[in-house]
Amino acid sequence: MNIRPSNPSSRWHMFNSRIANSATLGDYMLDETARRILSVLQRDARTSMRKISEEVGVSLGTVSNRVRRLEKIGVIRGYTVLLDPEKVGWDLNVVVGLRIQKGRLIEIQEKIAEDPRVYGVYDVTGDFDSMVVARARDRSDLDELSKNVMSIDGIERSVTHLVLNTVKESPTTLPD
Repeated sequence: MNIRPSNPSSRWHMFNSRIANSATLGDYMLDETARRILSVLQRDARTSMRKISEEVGVSLGTVSNRVRRLEKIGVIRGYTVLLDPEKVGWDLNVVVGLRIQKGRLIEIQEKIAEDPRVYGVYDVTGDFDSMVVARARDRSDLDELSKNVMSIDGIERSVTHLVLNTVKESPTTLPD
């Protein structure tokens, strides 16, 4: 006995197609409505709930509930201002590959992450154990970063790459 409605426009069919086109987040589905809300907020996190509801084409209550839920489950981790690094004094951008003594990776990464110039610390595969992305005000600031942060005890080797030109740098986007 088929208990599912056979009508393709039925709620059951719409629900199933929504699931098929969604990313799973625990028991929460990141459906097309949530993705569209997130897209609006990524363009401008100050957009009012009313404006989002108009753009997405859903009720104000739906937008409020979805945003609250996305915050609660950690999809939205916060709201921030995107600064132009050069206009606030960060003239140099570096990517540093580190080879770290066996058994000390987490300890060293945590120490490096404390430095305010460092904005990314990653475990990686390949020739290095960790990659660090940092900004420096000028050459002397970069020199200090290299001598005092990237050469702390436990780092066996570091290779610093100075970024000459940033082709693309963007915040986290939604996967297709």
